[in-house]
Amino acid sequence: MPTMTAAQKRSQVKADYDAFLAGCPSRQLLDRISDKWVALILAALGSDGPHPAGDCTGEPQSMRYSELSRRLAGVSQKMLTQTLRSLERDGLVTRTVTPTVPVTVTYELTDLGLSLHHLMRAIKEWAEAHMDEVLGNREEYDTRST
Repeated sequence: MPTMTAAQKRSQVKADYDAFLAGCPSRQLLDRISDKWVALILAALGSDGPHPAGDCTGEPQSMRYSELSRRLAGVSQKMLTQTLRSLERDGLVTRTVTPTVPVTVTYELTDLGLSLHHLMRAIKEWAEAHMDEVLGNREEYDTRST
């Protein structure tokens, strides 16, 4: 078997991860990060909260479980726990346990999670900025379809 150059190896690795192929493991990652709770957790951990103008500065922060739960209106305890565990398993967040009474558990983005946060924040901001237009298009479509 002929040896491969470093450039050939890099090219092969890129070919191995083609999300358009049915068996590509990157599809699992795309499935994970397209979840609404993942996007919102990454957005919450990557910002220091809303400002008077409604925007976020995007500075990463650590948050306690209870803070995340309050910030993400509508998330169940089970869903938040499962999502945080999956993000920790993928290396996107770190979980720190501080032995206090009661025990303090905080979550924060890793460097990998922060790189994804920037994309997710942009998607979140796009959705917020274009929601009126999307709602109008839905209404027009529904009117035309009936």
